[in-house]
Amino acid sequence: MIKLLPRYILSFVLLVFLQVFILNNIQFSGYINPYIYILFILILPFETPKWLLLVLAFILGITIDLFSGTLGMHSSATVIMAFVRPYVLKVISPRDGYESETLPQLRYYGVNWFLKYSVILVFIHHLFLFYIEVFRFSHFFTTFVRVILSSIFTILLVLISQYFYRKDTRRY
Repeated sequence: MIKLLPRYILSFVLLVFLQVFILNNIQFSGYINPYIYILFILILPFETPKWLLLVLAFILGITIDLFSGTLGMHSSATVIMAFVRPYVLKVISPRDGYESETLPQLRYYGVNWFLKYSVILVFIHHLFLFYIEVFRFSHFFTTFVRVILSSIFTILLVLISQYFYRKDTRRY
């Protein structure tokens, strides 16, 4: 895992840059807000300790919050996603468990597994983020439509990124 540290630092910086300078400026009718930065939490190794996962999620979220002027919203949604991640991995684990030295990526476990994994975590993140942003249930259905549409768009970006992320990280 130490060998991959520079790669994860680069991924962190690149995803924050993409989110802050490009994707934060994309809003389709106020309903679709893509959040590719959560890919960082999705691709962390299976063996990442829970405490480190939560710390990294907080740092990632607070970084997005600082650039977006939304102190606490992204960090709390990202921490919730990171907190749930080990349980999701346990529920959707292959029958024989996860192979050692593999990463939670499409190329290791296939489209079906990766789709389940990313859909669940992206949906949890977006659900928490958008409802904490609105902070009332009077807009329940409008917010839920935003959650669904933004989740779909984010998942498409995550899947596309998996095809660009294919090289090198074979084993660590």
